[in-house]
Amino acid sequence: MIEKPVEIKLPANLFQGKTAIVTGASRGVGRATALRLAESGANIVVNYLSADEKANNVVELCKEIGVEAIAVQGDVSEWQAAQNIAQKTVEKFGRIDLLVLNAGIWEGAPIEEMSEETWNRVLNTNLKAAWAMTKACVPAMKKQPSGAIVLVSSTAGQRGEANYSNYAASKGGQISFTKALATELCPKIRVNCVAPGWIETAMVRPVFEDEDYKQSVINSIPLQRMAMTDDVALSICFLLSDWSRHITGEILNINGGAVLCG
Repeated sequence: MIEKPVEIKLPANLFQGKTAIVTGASRGVGRATALRLAESGANIVVNYLSADEKANNVVELCKEIGVEAIAVQGDVSEWQAAQNIAQKTVEKFGRIDLLVLNAGIWEGAPIEEMSEETWNRVLNTNLKAAWAMTKACVPAMKKQPSGAIVLVSSTAGQRGEANYSNYAASKGGQISFTKALATELCPKIRVNCVAPGWIETAMVRPVFEDEDYKQSVINSIPLQRMAMTDDVALSICFLLSDWSRHITGEILNINGGAVLCG
Protein backbone atom coordinates (compact mmCIF):
# COMPACT_ATOMS: atom_id res chain seq x y z
CA MET A 1 0.00 0.00 0.00
CA ILE A 2 1.47 3.33 -1.06
CA GLU A 3 0.50 6.57 0.64
CA LYS A 4 0.27 9.04 -2.23
CA PRO A 5 -1.53 12.36 -2.53
CA VAL A 6 -4.61 13.06 -4.60
CA GLU A 7 -3.71 14.90 -7.80
CA ILE A 8 -5.13 18.25 -6.73
CA LYS A 9 -3.48 21.36 -5.31
CA LEU A 10 -4.90 23.48 -2.52
CA PRO A 11 -4.66 27.30 -2.71
CA ALA A 12 -1.27 28.45 -1.45
CA ASN A 13 -2.87 31.25 0.58
CA LEU A 14 -5.60 29.19 2.27
CA PHE A 15 -3.77 29.24 5.63
CA GLN A 16 -1.17 31.92 4.90
CA GLY A 17 0.27 33.45 8.06
CA LYS A 18 -1.29 30.82 10.32
CA THR A 19 0.39 28.25 12.54
CA ALA A 20 -0.83 24.66 12.80
CA ILE A 21 0.02 21.94 15.29
CA VAL A 22 -0.50 18.37 14.07
CA THR A 23 -0.13 15.60 16.65
CA GLY A 24 1.16 12.22 15.52
CA ALA A 25 2.50 13.87 12.36
CA SER A 26 5.49 11.67 11.59
CA ARG A 27 3.43 9.23 9.50
CA GLY A 28 0.01 8.35 8.13
CA VAL A 29 -2.85 10.83 8.33
CA GLY A 30 -0.81 13.25 10.46
CA ARG A 31 1.99 13.40 7.91
CA ALA A 32 -0.39 13.86 5.00
CA THR A 33 -2.24 16.61 6.86
CA ALA A 34 0.95 18.46 7.79
CA LEU A 35 2.04 18.47 4.15
CA ARG A 36 -1.34 19.70 2.91
CA LEU A 37 -1.40 22.48 5.50
CA ALA A 38 2.11 23.49 4.44
CA GLU A 39 1.02 23.48 0.80
CA SER A 40 -1.73 25.89 1.86
CA GLY A 41 0.66 28.34 3.51
CA ALA A 42 0.58 27.37 7.21
CA ASN A 43 3.66 27.11 9.37
CA ILE A 44 3.76 23.61 10.85
CA VAL A 45 4.55 22.06 14.21
CA VAL A 46 5.16 18.35 13.70
CA ASN A 47 4.47 16.52 16.94
CA TYR A 48 5.74 12.95 17.26
CA LEU A 49 6.37 10.34 19.95
CA SER A 50 9.57 8.53 18.98
CA ALA A 51 10.18 8.52 15.19
CA ASP A 52 12.77 11.32 15.04
CA GLU A 53 13.93 10.63 11.50
CA LYS A 54 10.40 10.47 10.07
CA ALA A 55 9.35 13.63 11.89
CA ASN A 56 12.40 15.52 10.68
CA ASN A 57 11.65 14.34 7.15
CA VAL A 58 8.16 15.89 7.37
CA VAL A 59 9.74 19.12 8.61
CA GLU A 60 12.15 19.21 5.67
CA LEU A 61 9.36 18.54 3.19
CA CYS A 62 7.33 21.39 4.67
CA LYS A 63 10.31 23.72 4.38
CA GLU A 64 10.82 22.70 0.76
CA ILE A 65 7.24 23.74 0.10
CA GLY A 66 8.16 27.19 1.42
CA VAL A 67 6.87 27.45 5.01
CA GLU A 68 8.52 27.27 8.40
CA ALA A 69 8.29 24.02 10.36
CA ILE A 70 9.64 22.47 13.54
CA ALA A 71 9.42 19.01 15.10
CA VAL A 72 8.48 18.74 18.78
CA GLN A 73 8.72 15.38 20.50
CA GLY A 74 6.22 14.59 23.22
CA ASP A 75 3.68 12.10 24.52
CA VAL A 76 0.54 14.21 24.09
CA SER A 77 -1.35 12.13 26.64
CA GLU A 78 0.86 13.75 29.30
CA TRP A 79 -0.20 17.21 30.43
CA GLN A 80 3.35 18.54 30.82
CA ALA A 81 4.28 17.37 27.32
CA ALA A 82 1.19 19.06 25.87
CA GLN A 83 2.10 22.30 27.68
CA ASN A 84 5.63 22.06 26.28
CA ILE A 85 4.39 21.63 22.70
CA ALA A 86 2.11 24.67 22.99
CA GLN A 87 4.87 26.73 24.61
CA LYS A 88 7.46 25.86 21.95
CA THR A 89 4.95 26.70 19.23
CA VAL A 90 4.28 30.15 20.66
CA GLU A 91 8.02 30.75 21.23
CA LYS A 92 8.78 29.93 17.59
CA PHE A 93 5.77 31.35 15.77
CA GLY A 94 4.09 33.67 18.26
CA ARG A 95 0.65 32.13 17.75
CA ILE A 96 -1.50 29.01 17.45
CA ASP A 97 -4.35 29.07 14.94
CA LEU A 98 -5.02 25.48 13.96
CA LEU A 99 -4.89 22.23 15.94
CA VAL A 100 -5.22 18.72 14.51
CA LEU A 101 -5.64 16.05 17.18
CA ASN A 102 -4.52 13.01 15.23
CA ALA A 103 -2.27 11.01 17.58
CA GLY A 104 -3.78 7.61 18.22
CA ILE A 105 -3.25 3.88 18.58
CA TRP A 106 -5.36 0.84 17.71
CA GLU A 107 -4.95 -1.96 20.23
CA GLY A 108 -7.59 -4.26 21.60
CA ALA A 109 -8.63 -7.66 22.95
CA PRO A 110 -11.81 -9.50 23.89
CA ILE A 111 -13.20 -7.78 26.97
CA GLU A 112 -12.50 -10.73 29.30
CA GLU A 113 -8.87 -10.75 28.15
CA MET A 114 -8.23 -7.02 28.00
CA SER A 115 -5.66 -5.84 30.54
CA GLU A 116 -5.97 -2.63 32.48
CA GLU A 117 -2.75 -1.49 30.79
CA THR A 118 -4.23 -1.96 27.31
CA TRP A 119 -7.42 -0.14 28.28
CA ASN A 120 -5.52 2.78 29.82
CA ARG A 121 -2.94 3.06 27.02
CA VAL A 122 -5.59 3.40 24.32
CA LEU A 123 -7.84 5.76 26.29
CA ASN A 124 -4.90 7.94 27.26
CA THR A 125 -3.40 8.15 23.78
CA ASN A 126 -6.66 8.68 21.94
CA LEU A 127 -8.86 10.60 24.37
CA LYS A 128 -6.85 12.05 27.23
CA ALA A 129 -4.41 13.48 24.69
CA ALA A 130 -7.26 15.37 23.01
CA TRP A 131 -8.08 16.97 26.37
CA ALA A 132 -4.45 17.77 27.19
CA MET A 133 -3.60 19.36 23.84
CA THR A 134 -6.82 21.34 23.68
CA LYS A 135 -6.36 22.66 27.21
CA ALA A 136 -2.75 23.59 26.43
CA CYS A 137 -3.46 25.33 23.12
CA VAL A 138 -6.79 27.10 23.61
CA PRO A 139 -5.40 30.06 25.63
CA ALA A 140 -3.10 31.00 22.73
CA MET A 141 -5.78 30.27 20.13
CA LYS A 142 -8.21 32.63 21.88
CA LYS A 143 -5.75 35.49 21.32
CA GLN A 144 -6.27 35.20 17.55
CA PRO A 145 -9.31 36.51 15.64
CA SER A 146 -10.37 32.94 14.95
CA GLY A 147 -9.18 29.37 15.22
CA ALA A 148 -10.12 25.81 14.33
CA ILE A 149 -9.62 22.38 15.86
CA VAL A 150 -10.17 19.02 14.16
CA LEU A 151 -10.15 15.69 15.99
CA VAL A 152 -9.45 12.48 14.11
CA SER A 153 -11.97 9.92 15.37
CA SER A 154 -13.23 6.76 13.65
CA THR A 155 -16.33 4.91 12.53
CA ALA A 156 -15.58 2.69 15.55
CA GLY A 157 -16.70 5.60 17.70
CA GLN A 158 -20.10 5.56 15.99
CA ARG A 159 -20.94 1.87 15.64
CA GLY A 160 -18.50 0.20 18.05
CA GLU A 161 -15.93 -2.45 17.16
CA ALA A 162 -15.93 -5.96 18.56
CA ASN A 163 -12.73 -6.89 20.38
CA TYR A 164 -11.69 -3.23 20.38
CA SER A 165 -14.11 -1.86 22.96
CA ASN A 166 -11.38 0.38 24.40
CA TYR A 167 -10.65 1.89 20.99
CA ALA A 168 -14.35 2.37 20.24
CA ALA A 169 -14.87 4.02 23.63
CA SER A 170 -11.95 6.39 23.05
CA LYS A 171 -13.20 7.37 19.60
CA GLY A 172 -16.78 7.77 20.80
CA GLY A 173 -15.40 9.97 23.55
CA GLN A 174 -13.66 12.13 20.96
CA ILE A 175 -16.97 12.64 19.17
CA SER A 176 -18.74 13.77 22.35
CA PHE A 177 -15.73 15.92 23.27
CA THR A 178 -16.01 17.60 19.86
CA LYS A 179 -19.66 18.45 20.36
CA ALA A 180 -19.09 19.79 23.87
CA LEU A 181 -16.17 21.98 22.82
CA ALA A 182 -17.96 23.27 19.72
CA THR A 183 -20.48 25.13 21.87
CA GLU A 184 -18.01 25.96 24.65
CA LEU A 185 -15.42 27.60 22.40
CA CYS A 186 -17.77 29.53 20.11
CA PRO A 187 -17.65 32.02 18.54
CA LYS A 188 -13.87 32.31 18.18
CA ILE A 189 -12.86 28.67 17.78
CA ARG A 190 -14.65 26.10 15.65
CA VAL A 191 -14.31 22.42 16.63
CA ASN A 192 -15.07 19.58 14.24
CA CYS A 193 -14.23 15.91 13.85
CA VAL A 194 -13.52 13.46 11.05
CA ALA A 195 -14.53 9.82 11.37
CA PRO A 196 -12.60 7.71 8.86
CA GLY A 197 -13.25 4.06 8.18
CA TRP A 198 -10.45 1.83 6.93
CA ILE A 199 -7.40 3.81 5.80
CA GLU A 200 -4.31 2.56 3.99
CA THR A 201 -1.78 3.20 6.78
CA ALA A 202 1.05 1.35 8.49
CA MET A 203 -1.15 0.92 11.57
CA VAL A 204 -3.57 -1.41 9.78
CA ARG A 205 -1.31 -3.07 7.20
CA PRO A 206 -0.56 -6.15 9.33
CA VAL A 207 -4.30 -6.94 9.35
CA PHE A 208 -4.35 -7.01 5.56
CA GLU A 209 -1.60 -9.55 5.14
CA ASP A 210 -4.56 -11.90 4.74
CA GLU A 211 -5.57 -11.04 1.17
CA ASP A 212 -8.98 -12.69 1.50
CA TYR A 213 -9.81 -10.55 4.52
CA LYS A 214 -8.53 -7.44 2.76
CA GLN A 215 -10.79 -8.13 -0.22
CA SER A 216 -13.77 -8.75 2.04
CA VAL A 217 -13.22 -5.32 3.62
CA ILE A 218 -13.03 -3.63 0.21
CA ASN A 219 -16.18 -5.45 -0.90
CA SER A 220 -18.01 -4.04 2.13
CA ILE A 221 -17.26 -0.45 1.06
CA PRO A 222 -19.70 0.96 -1.54
CA LEU A 223 -16.92 3.02 -3.17
CA GLN A 224 -14.91 -0.22 -3.44
CA ARG A 225 -11.66 1.09 -2.02
CA MET A 226 -10.12 2.10 1.28
CA ALA A 227 -9.32 5.74 1.93
CA MET A 228 -5.82 7.01 1.37
CA THR A 229 -4.27 9.21 4.02
CA ASP A 230 -4.65 12.18 1.69
CA ASP A 231 -8.41 11.63 1.47
CA VAL A 232 -8.55 12.29 5.20
CA ALA A 233 -6.03 15.14 5.08
CA LEU A 234 -8.07 17.03 2.47
CA SER A 235 -11.20 16.67 4.59
CA ILE A 236 -9.33 17.97 7.64
CA CYS A 237 -8.11 20.97 5.66
CA PHE A 238 -11.68 21.71 4.58
CA LEU A 239 -12.85 21.75 8.20
CA LEU A 240 -9.93 23.94 9.28
CA SER A 241 -10.44 26.47 6.51
CA ASP A 242 -12.85 29.32 5.88
CA TRP A 243 -14.55 27.04 3.36
CA SER A 244 -16.33 25.61 6.41
CA ARG A 245 -16.60 28.84 8.41
CA HIS A 246 -20.23 28.15 9.42
CA ILE A 247 -19.61 24.53 10.44
CA THR A 248 -18.85 23.55 14.02
CA GLY A 249 -19.62 20.46 16.09
CA GLU A 250 -19.82 18.36 12.92
CA ILE A 251 -18.70 14.72 12.53
CA LEU A 252 -17.56 14.22 8.93
CA ASN A 253 -17.62 10.58 7.83
CA ILE A 254 -14.85 9.47 5.46
CA ASN A 255 -15.63 5.83 4.85
CA GLY A 256 -16.72 5.36 1.24
CA GLY A 257 -20.32 4.82 2.32
CA ALA A 258 -19.56 1.90 4.64
CA VAL A 259 -21.22 3.56 7.64
CA LEU A 260 -24.10 5.96 7.05
CA CYS A 261 -25.02 8.16 9.99
CA GLY A 262 -27.88 10.64 10.04
